[in-house]
Amino acid sequence: MLSITSTQLDAWLVAFIFPLSRILGLLSAAPVFSNAALPMRLRLIVGLAIAMAVVPVIPPMPAVSAGSWTGILILINQTLIGVLMGFTLRLALAAIDVAGELIGLQMGLSFAVFYDPQTAGQTPVVTEFLTLLSMLIFLAMNAHLLALSVLVESFTLLPVVSTPFATSGLTPLMAWASTLFATGLLLALPMIAALLIVNVAMGVLARVAPQLNLFAVGFPVTITAGFVVLLLSMPYFGAALERLFDQSFSALRMVMQASG
Repeated sequence: MLSITSTQLDAWLVAFIFPLSRILGLLSAAPVFSNAALPMRLRLIVGLAIAMAVVPVIPPMPAVSAGSWTGILILINQTLIGVLMGFTLRLALAAIDVAGELIGLQMGLSFAVFYDPQTAGQTPVVTEFLTLLSMLIFLAMNAHLLALSVLVESFTLLPVVSTPFATSGLTPLMAWASTLFATGLLLALPMIAALLIVNVAMGVLARVAPQLNLFAVGFPVTITAGFVVLLLSMPYFGAALERLFDQSFSALRMVMQASG
């Protein structure tokens, strides 16, 4: 007759629930996986499937009870590590949001907003367009699979232990976050420069022909020029986003190495 002791049951539970907490933490914050369009139940199923796949290949879990205070602290610690990893990748999309805000402001489309369930707020249409484009590029370069690969590797760099992760990992995270506005400005710089030239030309035209209604003419000209420049910059936007995502994964690796 098969008998299972409480010690064996605890060991099986610990071997599954600790990796699952880190996986669910990553899925709650990482790009694509944290999209509000994905139901919570689907994310939970994906997390369970990933946990079942990675449990046999990761280092052994500590011999503690999942219901003890030490086990609860480990559970919280693993969840924070997963959220930290997902947040590091999420900062790349935040830079794209900054670029979209700047582009929409220069084009005069900052007032064209609608409700975005992802941010639970009003988002300009240009920002939403660039975000959707970046998500497609993220999926096209298999970055979502690379994120799962880094997640599995994190169990070796940051093994599941009873001690909390080192706060020194926050230093490279802050350094990566500090490039947020600089990266967003660089992405929007071609549009800003082109529309600056258009505005200067409209100013010269207003001086040459004072009878011209600049407010009636300048607004459609600025929007048209903005869409033309945005269309011309699309072939180069993909390469810039690919480089940005590569930098985010490099920053993620530095965060894990510093935390370990």
